[in-house]
Amino acid sequence: MQHSKRLEEQGLYSPAYEHDACGVGLLVNIHGGKSHQVVENALQVLEHMNHRGAEGADPKTGDGAGIMVQIPHEFILLQGIPVPEKGHYGTGLVFLPKDKASQRAFLDIIENEILNAGLQLLSTRDVPVNHEILGEGSAATEPDIKQIFVVSPHEIDEVTMGRQLYVLRKKIEGRVLQSTIDYKKDFYIVSLSNRNIVYKGMLTSLQLRYYYLDLINPYFTSGLALVHARFSTNTFPTWSLAQPFRLLGHNGEINTIRGNRKWMEARESVLIPEVLGGNLDPLKPLVQPDMSDSASLDNIIEFFMMSGMSLPHVLSMMIPESFNEKNPISENLKAFYEYHSILMDPWDGPATLLFSDGRYAGGMLDRNGLRPARYLITQNDMMVIASEAGVLAFDAADIKEKGRLQPGKILLVDTEQGKIYYDHELKEQLANAYPYREWLSK
Repeated sequence: MQHSKRLEEQGLYSPAYEHDACGVGLLVNIHGGKSHQVVENALQVLEHMNHRGAEGADPKTGDGAGIMVQIPHEFILLQGIPVPEKGHYGTGLVFLPKDKASQRAFLDIIENEILNAGLQLLSTRDVPVNHEILGEGSAATEPDIKQIFVVSPHEIDEVTMGRQLYVLRKKIEGRVLQSTIDYKKDFYIVSLSNRNIVYKGMLTSLQLRYYYLDLINPYFTSGLALVHARFSTNTFPTWSLAQPFRLLGHNGEINTIRGNRKWMEARESVLIPEVLGGNLDPLKPLVQPDMSDSASLDNIIEFFMMSGMSLPHVLSMMIPESFNEKNPISENLKAFYEYHSILMDPWDGPATLLFSDGRYAGGMLDRNGLRPARYLITQNDMMVIASEAGVLAFDAADIKEKGRLQPGKILLVDTEQGKIYYDHELKEQLANAYPYREWLSK
């Protein structure tokens, strides 16, 4: 039986040093309008970044490609799955080993943990894929891919549902980690959310749409899409290390990653996330082991967001900007950064981050600014951000605004309000939210 051959630590190779230099792109309808065209355009962006993704000696085995979209609610209903209204159910893809006994054992863990959480497993769907297009390397490690649907028997709001799904996923991951089931390195929850969903794999940029047949269905719609083509600079590809992760697509590397992981481990004992039940034990380890620098960053951004922080707050705390004569900032913002430096060490690049939680979407660079990214906004209110210029063709007359992301600065769209937030607005709100200077002097 073929199964995935993930490399263990050997010789000079260690999975702890997983880095990559990739292509990333984000398309957002600023007013949140969902269409298949957004998905189609995002797949074109990905295909135009084919040169940014790596492949093996066998050109049909890619280093990794993926797309994150909003959950395509109408498409799911058309599959005959009786989900409740938008936001009130969770769904996501799960990678499972081909070995049937192990697969059954992992599905049992998922079902048990769903029941323990007071939730229900509504349905399990075999995700339709085209195996024929895979190269030898990616076919040898191809998982079985299932989509699960989770509902609550009680009326709960969307935020609570999102948090319950996060805690559920962490508990499942913890159970699997402690289990003695064979092929457990082949088990991976790609995403589990009530807002967005990720399709990814050890594919080339050109293969993604032909592998996942859902993506070319005209009823598969979204108001935003984040795409990623992976080029691992010193590492080995696997299905789980393809991006986007649950919130983020990342181009570059986190050069402070060993220290960042160690500090997070050290702080686990003092973190008490009240909105997640006030007990961190079921969520440990916060950083999933044997994953890349980008995956670790994604784990921590997700944890702080689920603990009640806004996305701009988390990003500003983890990836602070530098300030000097060329980039003067207000006293209140200095106090904000100073206060948070006590709690969190900077996660330093060179890195471009494109991110979305299904409502907010945007991009930022780390303070070094060495992984450039450009953006444009069209007259009909589409925003495109990418690590390349020219990923989609637009007439000059169709472009309302264009520019580049600045070091340490955030550009964000709220698709529910139909509003673009520039860095100075976001940072001003954050800096003035609490008396940080007063707290520091006390």
